[in-house]
Amino acid sequence: MDKEKAKKLAQANAKKPKVSIKEYFRGIKIETKKVVWPTRKELISYTGVVLLTCVALSLAIWAVDSAFLASLKYVLNISF
Repeated sequence: MDKEKAKKLAQANAKKPKVSIKEYFRGIKIETKKVVWPTRKELISYTGVVLLTCVALSLAIWAVDSAFLASLKYVLNISF
């Protein structure tokens, strides 16, 4: 059964017409016009959320890393 499905899929892909580069970029232009771009206010808001998330995650990773290092120093009785 799997060989039959693979054969049908290969036949379906072979029947697709080839698209020229010009038509490909025309399609990209058409799809780009359909995009709903954010307003300046939304963009600033989203950027703020991303920056705050990055800061929060970096602080959380730093805290976990520092705790892990401290625990290793304690367990292995080493100092740097």
